[in-house]
Amino acid sequence: MRATIIRQLELPNLPSASGVEILGETVYIIGDDSPYLYRFGAAELQPGQTITLFDTAHFSAGRIPKTLKPDLECLTALTDARTGETGLLVFGSGATAAREGGFWVPVGGKPAGATVYPVALGPLYTRLRELLPAGITLNLEAIAASPTELLLFQRTVGAAAGNFIFRLPLPATLDHLHHRVPQLPPVQAQHFSLPQIEGKPAGFSGASFYEGKLFVTASVEDTIDAVLDGAVLGSFVGVLNPQNPAASLASFALLQLPDGKPYRGKVESVAVRRTLGTGHYELLLVTDDDQGGSTAVLVEVQL
Repeated sequence: MRATIIRQLELPNLPSASGVEILGETVYIIGDDSPYLYRFGAAELQPGQTITLFDTAHFSAGRIPKTLKPDLECLTALTDARTGETGLLVFGSGATAAREGGFWVPVGGKPAGATVYPVALGPLYTRLRELLPAGITLNLEAIAASPTELLLFQRTVGAAAGNFIFRLPLPATLDHLHHRVPQLPPVQAQHFSLPQIEGKPAGFSGASFYEGKLFVTASVEDTIDAVLDGAVLGSFVGVLNPQNPAASLASFALLQLPDGKPYRGKVESVAVRRTLGTGHYELLLVTDDDQGGSTAVLVEVQL
């Protein structure tokens, strides 16, 4: 498997990109310290109108301070089978009490963003914490939805024992999030071993289903703190078996520049832009330099 960057584009006025999703002709991007959902044309990545997810008085400097930010890291598109409504599900990381919120943004029918519904994640995140090993901080960095299942990806920097995929039945999860039932959905926690760089394990950063495949990204930081950033050593692109996303059934490639050198940026999320041929795809990644800068990266992947 190879993953080679073919183009990089700066994303001005979009701080700390953390999640990307493609729906039809629109690319949606969130930032972990921004109150907006950003829209771009999928063909040329031209910026469009933003959607306000929440009101805040702390964005005047262009970034919500780390101690206050909701840390919106997880973004996926799905259709609620109960209602037929298609929308975007946005989750915070859960790493602190301020990061336990989320949103449901319908995008079908009426203009996207006409209504944004807050989602309370505290009870669900309490359950997820119970399934983690002692000493591991909940830190969700990615989400992906199949027609029947919702996958949440736990990123634990500096500790290989803390990388997990939480598997939840999608209908039951949406029933809980939309207050149709009070019961929490059942959760299965699956430990996952990721590749390393310089002896330091990668942590999940992005995930997306596409044509029956589960594409993921993972990056390596030189830190052991779920909140504080560290030096980025590199990033991986991988493909997992969605029916059984075990490490033994996964393929990973170190993301590289056109000249073959390793890419040292911090990849935050992934979406598949198009199929180029058999086992050949163009991915759209977003990156965050931990200083507020964001980049869109087009990547050619050959399985």
